[in-house]
Amino acid sequence: MMYRRVLKNKNIMCYLAGAGISQLGNVLAGLAFLFISYGLTESAALTSIIAISQAMPYLLFGLIGGAVADRVHKKRMLVWIDLLRIPPIFSLVIFHQMGTLAFWHLLTAAFMVQSLGCLYNPAYRAVLLLITPLDQQTAVNSLLDTVTRGIQVLTPVFAIAMVNSGNTIHLYTIDALTYLVSAMLILNMHWQEAIGEQDINKVHTQGIFRSIGLFVRWAKREETIKILFVATFWMVFFNAWVWQVGLLLLLIDRYPGNGQELYSLILGWYGAGVILANIAIPYFWKTLTLPLYLGGSLVWGIGLVVLGCASNLPFYFAGVFLAAAGLPLSSLARVYLIQTLVPANMLGRAFSFNAVLLYGSNVLSLAVFGAFVSVVGIQHLFIICGSLMVMAALFYLVRGILTEHARRKAVKALE
Repeated sequence: MMYRRVLKNKNIMCYLAGAGISQLGNVLAGLAFLFISYGLTESAALTSIIAISQAMPYLLFGLIGGAVADRVHKKRMLVWIDLLRIPPIFSLVIFHQMGTLAFWHLLTAAFMVQSLGCLYNPAYRAVLLLITPLDQQTAVNSLLDTVTRGIQVLTPVFAIAMVNSGNTIHLYTIDALTYLVSAMLILNMHWQEAIGEQDINKVHTQGIFRSIGLFVRWAKREETIKILFVATFWMVFFNAWVWQVGLLLLLIDRYPGNGQELYSLILGWYGAGVILANIAIPYFWKTLTLPLYLGGSLVWGIGLVVLGCASNLPFYFAGVFLAAAGLPLSSLARVYLIQTLVPANMLGRAFSFNAVLLYGSNVLSLAVFGAFVSVVGIQHLFIICGSLMVMAALFYLVRGILTEHARRKAVKALE
């Protein structure tokens, strides 16, 4: 009943469809960049550079993108960015057909597309609040996460089929089409924006950096937001390497003959668990809080500890199930808190700041734990990282409780 009411909203349907089609294109293009760059260069180092080129724009321009998104008409900007991303992507198909595709073409296109994404993503996230009633935000966030994660899990199967048929380059063709479809869906959405021409004319370098500074100073004064951002950095830092790289290595080490097949199976199990958790969460909680965010992170960390201690296959599935239960609660709570606690005119900066934290901690985690794995066993890293996630969640949970207790005591003293 709850989801049926949400899906009757035309704006929300277009929003979810746009998010889904964009995610499809992002996953296909991401895989194409890796496959084609390695095919052209046969170099793991250059292929790694392509992967870094897709993350680096968020570290360089992420905060600027959020500041711009807060000061322009979002609909107009989103449509233009979708259209502007088509030429660099489709040019790769043309260069390939002409037999002139080179590594630097891939590098340039990847950097350009992701740089435009720095403007697009915070604005698109901020639009959700403009089209969604407050009492439906948790349900819509849940559906959004379900759609994007579901596509992220299923798309590689389709991509591998295209690669095996020799049509890898046309992953870019599909990606270019997804931008066109996304622009059409955005044009079909309608919302009101409280932005005047005087705000649009203020988009210049000095004003952008000043607005970033204003947001950072505001966030420092807001205890819940400050804890949320700091805790997010540590949770992603402790999780990124063990989940993105460590799990595959762990299964290959434990099951040399069929580690990769088990990895694919476990990822499918994880994807199903995440989707079920996303659908169930709004039935239990209409309002998501910082303790729920930290509770989800706690369960997520316990899942990593179980994976590190696992001695047989059922325990691996149990650990992944716990991670699949904890991560969605943590992720949805973080988004909900940003949406409800950050003023509307700062939402773009808030989501871009969140993205910079995620990408920064992700890259740092891959570098640090990628180096540690040569001296510390993979299973031990799972146990260490999971335990640190649990301890961090408990620390910030206690800190939040003590801060709230002190605040209430101060209010009572004033009365």
